[in-house]
Amino acid sequence: MGSLSKPEADTRHPWVPLLSLAGLLAGWSLLALAGGDPALLPAPWQVAPLAVRELASGELLRHLGATLARVVLAFVVAMSIGSAIGMFMGRSRRADRWLDPWLIFFLNLPALVTIVLCYLWIGLNEAAAILAVALNKIPTVVVTIREGARAFDPALEDMARVFRMDRGARLRHVVVPQLAPFFASAGRSGISLIWKIVLVVEFLGRGNGVGFQIHLYFQLFDVGMILVYALSFIAVMLAIETFVLRPWEARAARWRRM
Repeated sequence: MGSLSKPEADTRHPWVPLLSLAGLLAGWSLLALAGGDPALLPAPWQVAPLAVRELASGELLRHLGATLARVVLAFVVAMSIGSAIGMFMGRSRRADRWLDPWLIFFLNLPALVTIVLCYLWIGLNEAAAILAVALNKIPTVVVTIREGARAFDPALEDMARVFRMDRGARLRHVVVPQLAPFFASAGRSGISLIWKIVLVVEFLGRGNGVGFQIHLYFQLFDVGMILVYALSFIAVMLAIETFVLRPWEARAARWRRM
């Protein structure tokens, strides 16, 4: 019998992620007990009441919402621009030769430099924050979508010409199905990168958000509250990964197995 695919294995063993998280909590608890100083590493049962208090006050939801809004905006901008450029480079050898050095330059440009320059050139505002995050993500989207465009099946394109499909039908039935797995992969891999950069952006120059709160409690040396905000947003992103991005990626790749 053949081996189970990943989605099938996850369906048959839904308890594995729960056991993994339980092991993580157990390890955290052991480290906290071994350290003996809750000011340096509070245990889970010491962090939980802080999270409940912050949730009840409304502050946790307010800052989570601000960060999530920036993540969504930067994600949409980066995926839109990066997909267009990647498609253009993947379908045009001349464009690929001209733009490839630019792509390599931006792939190797440190995120911190981009953030600082955007704040200096544009100002400490939302436009600079979103642009800084998007600029750091666009090159990785371009690379993924370019590879997808290069992998198009010539036989499908010949079929589209034979049946004289118009541009809309060709896009819907030929281009999008082939590009969808690459687009989903770019989205899934990029969301974690984007939210991490958003935290840095907020740490350096915003007045709200998870990164801002981490900066605040870093100055107060309050490790417990730092963990509250960091773990809360990680939980949000894990939920998005589990219930949105994974099903999207599986659905996008389904046509290849038909």
